Amino acid sequence: MKRSILFDTETTGLDPQTGDRVIEIAALELIGDLPSGRNFHVLIDPERDVPEEASRVHGFTRADLEGKPKFAEIAAQFLEFIGDDALIAHNAAFDFGFLNAELKRAGLPELSMDRMVDTLQIARARFPGMPNSLDALCRRFSIDLSARTTHNALLDCKLLAEVYIELSGGRQRGLGLSVEEGGTPTATYGYVRPAGHVTVRVTPGPAELAAHEKFVEGLTEPLWLA
Repeated sequence: MKRSILFDTETTGLDPQTGDRVIEIAALELIGDLPSGRNFHVLIDPERDVPEEASRVHGFTRADLEGKPKFAEIAAQFLEFIGDDALIAHNAAFDFGFLNAELKRAGLPELSMDRMVDTLQIARARFPGMPNSLDALCRRFSIDLSARTTHNALLDCKLLAEVYIELSGGRQRGLGLSVEEGGTPTATYGYVRPAGHVTVRVTPGPAELAAHEKFVEGLTEPLWLA
Protein backbone atom coordinates (compact mmCIF):
# COMPACT_ATOMS: atom_id res chain seq x y z
CA MET A 1 0.00 0.00 0.00
CA LYS A 2 1.20 3.50 -0.80
CA ARG A 3 3.35 5.17 1.85
CA SER A 4 3.82 8.93 2.08
CA ILE A 5 5.06 11.40 4.68
CA LEU A 6 3.14 14.48 5.78
CA PHE A 7 5.38 17.03 7.47
CA ASP A 8 5.71 20.57 8.79
CA THR A 9 8.52 22.81 10.04
CA GLU A 10 8.77 25.83 12.30
CA THR A 11 11.58 28.31 11.74
CA THR A 12 13.25 31.46 13.04
CA GLY A 13 11.91 33.47 10.11
CA LEU A 14 10.84 33.40 6.48
CA ASP A 15 14.00 33.08 4.41
CA PRO A 16 16.74 30.45 4.80
CA GLN A 17 18.92 32.39 2.37
CA THR A 18 19.26 35.24 4.89
CA GLY A 19 20.21 32.98 7.80
CA ASP A 20 16.85 31.80 9.13
CA ARG A 21 16.93 28.24 10.49
CA VAL A 22 14.62 25.32 11.26
CA ILE A 23 13.73 24.94 14.94
CA GLU A 24 11.09 22.15 14.78
CA ILE A 25 10.29 19.28 12.43
CA ALA A 26 7.22 17.05 12.69
CA ALA A 27 6.34 14.27 10.27
CA LEU A 28 3.54 11.69 10.16
CA GLU A 29 3.63 8.45 8.22
CA LEU A 30 0.59 7.90 5.98
CA ILE A 31 -0.31 4.47 4.64
CA GLY A 32 -2.98 4.63 1.97
CA ASP A 33 -3.30 8.38 2.72
CA LEU A 34 -4.24 7.72 6.37
CA PRO A 35 -2.05 8.15 9.47
CA SER A 36 -0.40 4.88 10.54
CA GLY A 37 0.41 6.10 14.04
CA ARG A 38 4.16 6.45 13.38
CA ASN A 39 5.63 9.92 13.62
CA PHE A 40 8.89 11.84 13.87
CA HIS A 41 9.13 14.97 16.00
CA VAL A 42 12.13 16.97 17.16
CA LEU A 43 13.03 20.42 18.44
CA ILE A 44 16.30 21.81 17.08
CA ASP A 45 18.89 24.28 18.31
CA PRO A 46 19.04 26.83 15.45
CA GLU A 47 22.45 28.10 16.56
CA ARG A 48 21.15 31.67 16.45
CA ASP A 49 18.56 33.92 18.10
CA VAL A 50 14.80 33.48 17.67
CA PRO A 51 13.22 36.85 16.77
CA GLU A 52 10.28 37.94 18.89
CA GLU A 53 7.96 38.06 15.87
CA ALA A 54 8.75 34.39 15.11
CA SER A 55 8.18 33.41 18.75
CA ARG A 56 4.73 34.98 18.59
CA VAL A 57 3.86 32.60 15.73
CA HIS A 58 5.15 29.27 17.06
CA GLY A 59 5.60 29.98 20.78
CA PHE A 60 9.29 28.97 21.04
CA THR A 61 12.00 31.21 22.44
CA ARG A 62 15.78 30.81 22.31
CA ALA A 63 15.70 29.50 25.87
CA ASP A 64 13.29 26.72 24.86
CA LEU A 65 15.79 25.44 22.29
CA GLU A 66 19.00 25.58 24.31
CA GLY A 67 20.45 22.09 24.71
CA LYS A 68 18.38 20.65 21.86
CA PRO A 69 20.22 18.77 19.09
CA LYS A 70 21.51 20.64 16.07
CA PHE A 71 20.07 19.80 12.65
CA ALA A 72 23.15 17.86 11.57
CA GLU A 73 22.71 15.61 14.61
CA ILE A 74 19.15 14.56 13.71
CA ALA A 75 19.43 14.65 9.91
CA ALA A 76 20.17 10.93 9.47
CA GLN A 77 17.22 9.93 11.67
CA PHE A 78 14.90 12.27 9.77
CA LEU A 79 16.05 11.01 6.37
CA GLU A 80 15.61 7.41 7.49
CA PHE A 81 12.05 8.14 8.60
CA ILE A 82 10.98 9.82 5.35
CA GLY A 83 12.67 7.26 3.12
CA ASP A 84 12.10 7.79 -0.60
CA ASP A 85 8.37 8.42 -0.32
CA ALA A 86 6.27 11.41 -1.37
CA LEU A 87 6.45 14.41 0.99
CA ILE A 88 3.22 16.27 1.72
CA ALA A 89 3.08 19.75 3.24
CA HIS A 90 0.94 22.88 3.19
CA ASN A 91 2.75 25.56 1.17
CA ALA A 92 5.32 22.82 0.64
CA ALA A 93 7.86 24.98 -1.24
CA PHE A 94 8.49 26.90 2.00
CA ASP A 95 9.28 23.76 4.01
CA PHE A 96 11.32 22.19 1.19
CA GLY A 97 13.36 25.39 0.92
CA PHE A 98 14.24 25.33 4.60
CA LEU A 99 14.98 21.62 4.78
CA ASN A 100 17.15 21.73 1.67
CA ALA A 101 19.07 24.68 3.08
CA GLU A 102 19.69 22.70 6.29
CA LEU A 103 20.67 19.56 4.37
CA LYS A 104 23.09 21.53 2.20
CA ARG A 105 24.63 23.13 5.29
CA ALA A 106 25.09 19.62 6.75
CA GLY A 107 26.75 18.38 3.54
CA LEU A 108 23.86 16.06 2.67
CA PRO A 109 21.88 15.61 -0.58
CA GLU A 110 18.86 17.88 -0.95
CA LEU A 111 15.29 16.61 -1.23
CA SER A 112 14.07 16.25 -4.81
CA MET A 113 11.22 18.62 -5.65
CA ASP A 114 9.65 15.72 -7.57
CA ARG A 115 8.66 14.29 -4.19
CA MET A 116 6.67 17.39 -3.22
CA VAL A 117 2.90 17.25 -2.75
CA ASP A 118 1.51 20.67 -1.87
CA THR A 119 -1.89 20.64 -0.16
CA LEU A 120 -2.15 24.41 -0.63
CA GLN A 121 -2.03 23.98 -4.40
CA ILE A 122 -4.55 21.12 -4.20
CA ALA A 123 -6.87 23.30 -2.11
CA ARG A 124 -6.54 26.27 -4.48
CA ALA A 125 -7.48 24.07 -7.42
CA ARG A 126 -10.51 22.72 -5.56
CA PHE A 127 -11.60 26.02 -3.96
CA PRO A 128 -10.42 28.76 -6.34
CA GLY A 129 -10.69 32.29 -4.99
CA MET A 130 -11.40 31.11 -1.43
CA PRO A 131 -9.21 31.27 1.69
CA ASN A 132 -7.10 28.10 1.76
CA SER A 133 -4.91 28.49 4.83
CA LEU A 134 -4.78 25.50 7.18
CA ASP A 135 -7.14 27.28 9.57
CA ALA A 136 -9.59 28.08 6.75
CA LEU A 137 -9.58 24.49 5.49
CA CYS A 138 -10.11 23.10 8.99
CA ARG A 139 -13.14 25.35 9.42
CA ARG A 140 -14.45 24.37 5.97
CA PHE A 141 -14.19 20.67 6.82
CA SER A 142 -15.45 21.10 10.44
CA ILE A 143 -12.11 19.97 11.94
CA ASP A 144 -11.60 21.00 15.58
CA LEU A 145 -9.13 23.89 15.88
CA SER A 146 -9.50 24.52 19.61
CA ALA A 147 -5.97 23.27 20.46
CA ARG A 148 -4.26 25.42 17.82
CA THR A 149 -3.17 28.48 19.78
CA THR A 150 0.27 28.61 18.09
CA HIS A 151 1.78 27.03 14.96
CA ASN A 152 3.08 23.89 16.66
CA ALA A 153 4.45 21.62 13.91
CA LEU A 154 3.19 18.31 15.32
CA LEU A 155 -0.32 19.63 15.91
CA ASP A 156 -0.33 21.24 12.47
CA CYS A 157 0.62 17.87 10.96
CA LYS A 158 -2.26 16.14 12.71
CA LEU A 159 -4.69 18.82 11.49
CA LEU A 160 -3.28 18.70 7.98
CA ALA A 161 -3.65 14.91 7.93
CA GLU A 162 -7.40 15.36 8.47
CA VAL A 163 -7.52 18.07 5.81
CA TYR A 164 -5.58 15.85 3.39
CA ILE A 165 -8.10 13.04 3.87
CA GLU A 166 -10.86 15.44 2.85
CA LEU A 167 -8.90 16.86 -0.09
CA SER A 168 -8.21 13.29 -1.24
CA GLY A 169 -11.90 12.49 -1.49
CA GLY A 170 -13.38 12.23 1.97
CA ARG A 171 -13.07 10.06 5.03
CA GLN A 172 -13.91 6.68 3.53
CA ARG A 173 -10.97 4.42 4.28
CA GLY A 174 -11.85 1.68 1.84
CA LEU A 175 -14.06 -1.20 0.82
CA GLY A 176 -13.48 -4.84 1.59
CA LEU A 177 -15.44 -7.88 0.44
CA SER A 178 -15.68 -11.13 2.37
CA VAL A 179 -17.84 -14.25 2.79
CA GLU A 180 -18.76 -15.07 6.36
CA GLU A 181 -19.47 -18.54 7.76
CA GLY A 182 -22.54 -19.93 6.04
CA GLY A 183 -21.67 -18.38 2.71
CA THR A 184 -23.21 -14.95 3.32
CA PRO A 185 -21.29 -12.26 1.41
CA THR A 186 -20.67 -8.98 3.17
CA ALA A 187 -19.19 -5.63 2.24
CA THR A 188 -17.07 -3.90 4.88
CA TYR A 189 -16.60 -0.12 4.78
CA GLY A 190 -14.03 1.52 7.03
CA TYR A 191 -14.49 5.20 7.89
CA VAL A 192 -12.35 7.67 9.79
CA ARG A 193 -14.52 9.92 11.93
CA PRO A 194 -13.64 12.40 14.68
CA ALA A 195 -14.25 9.69 17.29
CA GLY A 196 -11.94 7.26 15.52
CA HIS A 197 -12.11 4.47 12.99
CA VAL A 198 -15.57 2.96 12.50
CA THR A 199 -16.28 -0.27 10.58
CA VAL A 200 -19.73 -0.72 9.03
CA ARG A 201 -20.79 -4.13 7.70
CA VAL A 202 -23.34 -4.27 4.90
CA THR A 203 -25.01 -7.53 3.78
CA PRO A 204 -26.48 -7.36 0.25
CA GLY A 205 -30.07 -8.50 -0.23
CA PRO A 206 -31.46 -10.83 -2.92
CA ALA A 207 -31.87 -8.01 -5.46
CA GLU A 208 -28.27 -6.87 -5.05
CA LEU A 209 -26.96 -10.44 -5.30
CA ALA A 210 -28.99 -11.08 -8.45
CA ALA A 211 -27.72 -7.87 -10.02
CA HIS A 212 -24.16 -8.85 -9.12
CA GLU A 213 -24.52 -12.30 -10.68
CA LYS A 214 -25.87 -10.76 -13.86
CA PHE A 215 -22.96 -8.34 -13.96
CA VAL A 216 -20.40 -11.14 -13.43
CA GLU A 217 -21.95 -13.22 -16.23
CA GLY A 218 -21.08 -10.41 -18.62
CA LEU A 219 -17.38 -10.40 -17.67
CA THR A 220 -14.72 -12.27 -19.62
CA GLU A 221 -13.02 -14.87 -17.41
CA PRO A 222 -13.43 -13.09 -14.04
CA LEU A 223 -10.44 -14.03 -11.88
CA TRP A 224 -12.40 -14.71 -8.69
CA LEU A 225 -14.40 -17.47 -10.46
CA ALA A 226 -11.32 -19.20 -11.89
